Amino acid sequence: MAVVTGNNCLRLLHASADLEIECLPGGYNVVSVARKNARLFVLRQRVLTTYPVGLIRQIFAIKGPSYTCDEIARDEDPAYVQASLESDLFAYFAPEDFVSKRILDFGCGSGASTMVLSRLLPKSAILGVELDPQLLSIARARAQFYSFPQENLLQSPSGKELPDGLGKFDFVVLSAVFEHMLPDERASVLGQVWSVLRDGGYLFLNQTPHRFTPVETHTTALPLINYLPQPMALATARWFSRGVDRNESWETLLRRGIRGSTEYEIMRRLRRCEGGKPILLKPSRNGVRDRIDLWRKVSGQRLPAIKNAMWVLLKALKRCSGITFVPTLSLAILKSPRN
Repeated sequence: MAVVTGNNCLRLLHASADLEIECLPGGYNVVSVARKNARLFVLRQRVLTTYPVGLIRQIFAIKGPSYTCDEIARDEDPAYVQASLESDLFAYFAPEDFVSKRILDFGCGSGASTMVLSRLLPKSAILGVELDPQLLSIARARAQFYSFPQENLLQSPSGKELPDGLGKFDFVVLSAVFEHMLPDERASVLGQVWSVLRDGGYLFLNQTPHRFTPVETHTTALPLINYLPQPMALATARWFSRGVDRNESWETLLRRGIRGSTEYEIMRRLRRCEGGKPILLKPSRNGVRDRIDLWRKVSGQRLPAIKNAMWVLLKALKRCSGITFVPTLSLAILKSPRN
């Protein structure tokens, strides 16, 4: 239900928090969350957008007050998903590497990553695939807003399958996707996307938290929970995380991304897939020399002293042990023909 409050403002009503939309000159809207419960978790409280009211209402109806502003920002804030994809992709590849190439955005969700890729790589053919029909409905509404071809957004028949007749791709992108797959889906999905990747093509995976980072920032914001067994991790998340409901199941938390991944897990699963041999690439462009440099570049401007200290420690760990550990994975993997 919507209530017009005057002065070019609109309020969308919700049981836990309302959404206020202030219409500004020039086609802009300011969207903000008005909590009714001070304990309500809200990932982002306010955002400036060019989205029309109809698209904002659709996102609010599906995402709710906790995630509406964040969902809008994922597409429209250039310092968010766009900054991450741009830094990650172009640390491995030159922009001209994508010209006239087919790109599969697997697990495109609500379409933010697909729209960002279409802006970054305007000379590529991009196709998005998503399992959740509600998220896909937002993606298609975004596509309509941007005049992106809606036929390039498809629904997966299941969490372990791709739509039929996709053909082959030069790049397959999993942006903030792998951590949301259930354990039994991971091997199956990697096999599926590997099979539609051309020999000589690249699998690109980013924004996936490392499984053993000391603080689980993706779902709970709790320290050391990554090291706890499942029953203890579930109980700890329910009781101590503001972003977790007391009744949430372990499967729901897995789907939300509580367990990240590791380079070892991904490469091990790919080596078991039929087809080409996986070769992990090293980022070496735009001032980046390894994945530790890339993590620092992509991690943003918040808490610079802490991040610089972590960068020094991670570099020392690599120098002493040969181990590259980063809190968030950004991997580019070549599909090389097997001899």
